[in-house]
Amino acid sequence: MRAMRLHRAGEPLVLEEIPRPQPGAGEVLVQVLACGVCRTDLHVVDGELTEPKLPLVPGHEIVGRVDALGEGVSGFETGDLVGVPWLGWTCGECDQCRAGRENLCVRAEFTGYTRNGGYAEFTVADARYCFPVSGYTPEAAAPLLCAGLIGYRSWRMAGGEEPRRLGIYGFGAAAHILAQVAVAKGQAFYAFTRPGDTQAQDFARRLGAVWAGSADEQPPSPLDAAILFAPVGDLVPTALSHVRPGGRVVSGGIHMSDIPSFPYRLLWEERSLHSVANLTRRDGEEFLALAPTVPVETETRPYPLAQANQALNDLRHGRFTGAAVLIP
Repeated sequence: MRAMRLHRAGEPLVLEEIPRPQPGAGEVLVQVLACGVCRTDLHVVDGELTEPKLPLVPGHEIVGRVDALGEGVSGFETGDLVGVPWLGWTCGECDQCRAGRENLCVRAEFTGYTRNGGYAEFTVADARYCFPVSGYTPEAAAPLLCAGLIGYRSWRMAGGEEPRRLGIYGFGAAAHILAQVAVAKGQAFYAFTRPGDTQAQDFARRLGAVWAGSADEQPPSPLDAAILFAPVGDLVPTALSHVRPGGRVVSGGIHMSDIPSFPYRLLWEERSLHSVANLTRRDGEEFLALAPTVPVETETRPYPLAQANQALNDLRHGRFTGAAVLIP
């Protein structure tokens, strides 16, 4: 089968012919129909996430058809349309797993990082971490598998429906999905973009933003909560300065540049700062049931598999709105 593989951090992916994987016990073989291109993939390829299993097939926003079942798999049949997310395997035995925090499993494995992912024609996945997909084409569903799920978990951690005024910093794939959820729940969302990125600001307004501007601008009203999708540490004190007393700032990224020192007064008055790590099956089940009811509509730009490097570079430089998706 064809696959785009990473052999060394900082180098381009290489298109190769490699053997088609076979599902082991508890696994399914998935024919990849679409795979989203996520900013986490950039962190892996650029070496900012430092422990990939090389050589590696990246990609963790996978939608495809079940092609074969490994021993002991139940709940799926060949031909089923499924999604495969970032969290690819957990032990089920550690303290975190037993406490219902499987996203913090000490032995967790991650799709497209420590397990081969979806920049390929086929992949294998733990059946426990596959979700049925319905109501979407594969291309439209792919961004839901990480941008959607991490956005949803960040939103829940920020208070879910409770905040009336929600700030979203970094208006890319996750933000354009979450914005639609916020509007459906009656929340006013404020979009913060790179300075001068009028394309992203116009995109946010088209999705219902009550205000859109640069990340260093003061919003017209104090925010009840803010979610950071941009991996820029300088935005943490900025967002804290924009939320009201008792407000919450949530960082939804897996990697971020260093956070500069800031005065205690920004954290005072019971403002809080939280990070989001990975996802749980509960997140997947809840969000993939919610998305079609909003309905969340993803804006995508398709690329053939062989153009994965171009898709990553376009993402790096903000050359499109919405999400890039590889179509093997």
